[in-house]
Amino acid sequence: MPFARLATATTPTCHIGLGLAAVGRPGYINLGREEDLGDDRSVETLRTRTHELLDAAYAQGVRYFDAARSYGRSEEFLADWLKDRPGLDDIVIGSKWGYTYTADWSTDAETHEVKDHTLPTYERQRAESHALLGDRLDLYQIHSVTPDSPALTDKELHAKLAEAAAQGLTVGFSTSGPAQADAIRAALAVTVDGEPLFRTVQSTYNALETSAAPALTEACDAGLTVIVKEGMANGRLAGPHAPDVMKEVAEQTGLGCDAVALAVILRQPWAGVVLSGAATTNQLASNLHAAVVDLDDDQLTRLATLVEEPHAYWERRGQLPWH
Repeated sequence: MPFARLATATTPTCHIGLGLAAVGRPGYINLGREEDLGDDRSVETLRTRTHELLDAAYAQGVRYFDAARSYGRSEEFLADWLKDRPGLDDIVIGSKWGYTYTADWSTDAETHEVKDHTLPTYERQRAESHALLGDRLDLYQIHSVTPDSPALTDKELHAKLAEAAAQGLTVGFSTSGPAQADAIRAALAVTVDGEPLFRTVQSTYNALETSAAPALTEACDAGLTVIVKEGMANGRLAGPHAPDVMKEVAEQTGLGCDAVALAVILRQPWAGVVLSGAATTNQLASNLHAAVVDLDDDQLTRLATLVEEPHAYWERRGQLPWH
């Protein structure tokens, strides 16, 4: 499995990946985007920014990079970067299918992305991803599986995914919503010819939303690589937006709230890769300090008081505006 390469990395940041959701398109739901990106969000400006982030991440030991068909031009930006650096054969590239980007490079579109987990969408987006990334794509994930997703029961889709896996592509899924644990367990039960279909799971887990932890433990025990997304809760755990407890613990460590937030996740025994969603190189550098944060029992106990009820967390996330 491609992710096995990460286990042999020697850098302290080998378990931190870079996600491109925040820089592959002009609009997203992260807090603070006005300060992070400013007014110039042209294609070429964000392409340059993405390449700078990728360069900085690689130089500091990051080896996993995560995109999606719905992240605007993230796959295109990543493909351009890879073409200019043909010798980088020690990295792992992941992307996702299942959402179609519909905002047409606008921040105020009525609809930014449309979800469809049917076989025709997979075949269309698989071709689109392959056209950009070719054989550099290691992992292809179903984007935001929920318990009612047809992707969990569509045997024809499963057969096509198993066919791709037989040809060397790692097949995974991501989850979203208050019932992540149910979605994870349902996906773990999906088999083709008696063999488990999925080899990775990417789920939301952070100091505010911890409900998926038991199911992620089960996934890890079953041999899946666990990737954690939204560790900063879309900016709610960063800088000026962080709760007082997070700010107090960060001050004690001498590092940023973002580093503490990601460090909480890195402590989980099932966490294989934790994604940074940095939009600037300064944010990335601060995020990567998570690898050296040492939290004591008292600090962890205080941070545990931040946990929210899952439905409340996801309701608030759903109300975040696209900036």
